Order: sequence, then C-alpha cells, then structure tokens
Amino acid sequence: MKISDRRALPRRDLSLTALGLGSAPMGGLYSPTSYAEAQATTEAAWDQGIRYFDTAPYYGYTRSERRLGALLCDRKRDSYVISTKAGRLMVPDESVSEEENGWVRPLPFRPTYDYTYDAILKSFEDSQQRLGITKIDILYIHDIGRYTHGDRHEHYWRQLTADGGFRALLDLRRSGRVTAIGLGVNEAEVVHDAMQEADLDVVMLAGRYTLLEQMSLPLLEKCVRAGTGIVVAGPFNSGILVGNNKFDYQDAPPDVVQRVQSLKAVCDDFDVPLPAAALQFPMAHPAVVSCVVGARNARQLQTNVAWFESDIPVELWTALRKLGLVDEAAPLPGKSE
Repeated sequence: MKISDRRALPRRDLSLTALGLGSAPMGGLYSPTSYAEAQATTEAAWDQGIRYFDTAPYYGYTRSERRLGALLCDRKRDSYVISTKAGRLMVPDESVSEEENGWVRPLPFRPTYDYTYDAILKSFEDSQQRLGITKIDILYIHDIGRYTHGDRHEHYWRQLTADGGFRALLDLRRSGRVTAIGLGVNEAEVVHDAMQEADLDVVMLAGRYTLLEQMSLPLLEKCVRAGTGIVVAGPFNSGILVGNNKFDYQDAPPDVVQRVQSLKAVCDDFDVPLPAAALQFPMAHPAVVSCVVGARNARQLQTNVAWFESDIPVELWTALRKLGLVDEAAPLPGKSE
C-alpha cells in the first residue's frame, strides 16, 4: 500500500490519499514548532505524495490554519484536499497564556464553543480568511459529545439540532461551498446520534479504531451500510503506540500499558515496528478512506511514510488475532474477510 493511493468517499466526488497530514503539531501541540519546521514537513509530505491535509481553528488557537494556508495557497487548488472544522469561535483575547490546553505559545484568540447555525457559518468564513482558500473540501463539526462536554453535552447538542448547526452544514454542502460534511470527534457514540440527524459524508474518528482499540467496529459497519467514509486519526492513541506513555492525552493506565507491551512483543517476533502495524491495521476496514497523522518535522513525516509502506507478513495479523489482541470481527490487512 502506498501513501499516495486514493480512496473515494462513497457518495461524493472526492478522493483522499491513503495517508493524510494532520497539522496539530504545526499549531504547537505539546511543544513549539517553528514556521521553518512546518514548511519542511509540508513540503516533505507533498514530495512523498500526500495530498490530504487536515487542520482546525482550535489547533494553536488559529496558528495551524494560518500556517497551512500559507504553505498551500500557491499550489494548484484542485491538486489537494483540505479539511477544517467548526464548533469553536476564536475570540481575540490578550490573556491567552504561553501554554493552554496542550498548546504551547498559542495565538491570542480564545476558543468559545458555539454550534448554532450562525456560528457554524461564521467559523467557516473565518477559516476561509485564515487559510486564504475559499473552497474547503471537508468541513467537520469538531469535538461534540460527552467526552468533550460532560454534563454540558445536551446544551451543545441542542445547538446542533434545534439551533441549526447541522442545517448550516447541509446548507454549505448544498451551496457547493464545501464538498463533504461530517464530524471530527474522539468518541463513537455521538457519531451514531449524529447520523440520525444529518446525512454525513465522512467522519474523522480519533483514537477509536486503532490497533489498540476496536470498540467502534459496530459504528464502522454502520458507516459502510450508510456510505459514510471514515478518516482514522490518532492511530497511535496519543502516542503510546510510538513509545511514549500517553493514552487519550493523559498518562496511560496500567492495563493499557500491558496491552501495548503484548502488541509490541508479537511485532518484535516478526521484526515489525509496532508503529508500522498501528498505521496499517485500520486501513483494512472497508469504511476507512484515509489515515491522518501529525508530524513535527520532515524526519518524523518520512518515518511515518516508511512505516505505512513497509511490508508486514499476514502471519503477524493472524498471531495478534489468535492471542485476542485484535477483535475477531476486525478485517485484517492482506486477508479477505
């Protein structure tokens, strides 16, 4: 499998490269990233054949959108696919500190949740300005659900439903200002609910269908039936599958650490890097149209590409299944299910 292979959204005239570049790192996630590093990473991605790029207003408190737009705006517009997100308005605020919510040196714009009709349209138009791009291919509703909002979830869900947030998405697609609409979330349950409210083309699902976790399999099967594509984000589960101790943006609990050690032991037996298996595993599911990874510099990007394109013996996947380390229902790379 090559990173430049294309997979089409089932119901839209839009195809994504198998590997996409996520731009949270260029927004300063966990540590600062210089513009030169962001430029080198984006150019390396382009040179390797990546043509799908994802961003969000929240990343670096608008820094990511500004940088990615500057790095892409001189490219021929029909030569790449770009997605961004809505659900937070970025309000000027000089009190933004040097480090907030994992962002280092964010720009002075305070994220404020608002999923109403007018706010979704304003967020979209603000993103157009920051990116310098009028046609945004995919617009995701960002971080809706109880994982993010806790006991405030019902309040924000009403904004999407009764107050017109979903209707704004549909109007943007109907008018041709975006090609595809969907959710960008960290939980499967809210996607089930959203699919009852709006005709979603694609869902960016972070950390919920990975080599480490496949509890979202029923959702993916539903997406296959509905013709809704899945973009897998967070394939390393916040980094624990590439050697650090973070899972869901927090220190990993002991049971997760133990499971990762078991996965690594099997990969070591086959002389396969665990991150390579993590990148390739979700691509076997027929719902998945792309896998998006972030990279802080060109070297990280090239390492991800090498992992994604490396040869992995079918016997590795069979061994993981026999040991109960992947779900019995999960499609395996290189096998006909």
